[in-house]
Amino acid sequence: MSTQAAIEVTDLVKRYGDRDVVDGLSFEVRHGETFALLGPNGAGKSTTIEILEGFRTATSGSARVLGHDPAHGDAGWRGRIGVVSQSSADIERYSAREVLRHFASLYRQPRDVDETIERCGIAPFATQRVGRLSGGQKRRVDVALGIIGNPEVLFLDEPTTGFDPNARREFWGLIQELKGEGMTMVLTTHYLDEAEHLSDRAGIIAAGKLVEIGDITTIGGPASRTPRVRWQDADGRWREQQTDAPAQLVAALAGRLGPEPAGLTITRPSLEDVYLEIIGQHPVAGPAHPAEATAAALAPALLGGTK
Repeated sequence: MSTQAAIEVTDLVKRYGDRDVVDGLSFEVRHGETFALLGPNGAGKSTTIEILEGFRTATSGSARVLGHDPAHGDAGWRGRIGVVSQSSADIERYSAREVLRHFASLYRQPRDVDETIERCGIAPFATQRVGRLSGGQKRRVDVALGIIGNPEVLFLDEPTTGFDPNARREFWGLIQELKGEGMTMVLTTHYLDEAEHLSDRAGIIAAGKLVEIGDITTIGGPASRTPRVRWQDADGRWREQQTDAPAQLVAALAGRLGPEPAGLTITRPSLEDVYLEIIGQHPVAGPAHPAEATAAALAPALLGGTK
């Protein structure tokens, strides 16, 4: 494995019956970077993440996380990764503080419980039972559980589902802090602005295949990042033109339509624009194979002693 890679995936395949849910994925995640794995529902994102976490086994190919095969990761290895999954272990009868104290006791060098509660915005409801919390509040507890062990690699599977806009922004700040500490993170999200704000690089998968990978600011290539100029012409019709020289086009429009052409806007395609263009060029798979009992697997794996 490259000395620059915290995660290395090579020709990874996960097959159910005659269908490859993950179909020959290969990519690396470097130490200290945040990597977004993007794609529509059923593309194979969660299956890939669960293989990297050690909760599923691959049909073929290889995956290595911190130098180890996740399918055979021992307690020491598991103590070096953190998981924020779409499903929680059976913790609803306990308070958020009780759960965090318990999970912290399982790690050699955990984060301070009170500090984690503050950083994840849990303090106002830390003494309430998790089962009585709102969806967004439970998600904050999930995030806290993911980082309480002070992991080297953190997997974030749809981490801000159920968050209101303000909570999402607060979460982004937390991720930036963790990134500043050198933590490696793998993120799946349907919020493309979130991926654009948090990630260094992204991989886009469709029907189990990696169809694009690159730096978050250049993925898709120069053509997909060409600025668009939109304006209302003298006949009242709306026009739009892609151009590498938007200033020159605006100057030409000003000469023809006056100094302030109606409705004039210049936009550069966002990650969401690029993503939709790429996905539109590839077939979308149907629903993925029914998820295995991730929550059932997660609880004993995390409670299995990492000290």
